[in-house]
Amino acid sequence: MTKITATVKEACEMTGLSKSKIYLLIGEGKLSSTMVGRRRLVKVDSIRELVAA
Repeated sequence: MTKITATVKEACEMTGLSKSKIYLLIGEGKLSSTMVGRRRLVKVDSIRELVAA
């Protein structure tokens, strides 16, 4: 099964970006994320779109 979300830590590992940069991109709307409880999950499709651009 393919993952559809990644933790912020996993998003950092996938992109090579820092945690603060990931949160900045989320805040700018360049990465799509969702909250599940207190946990922030980044949508893998938005990571793919970001690095493809």
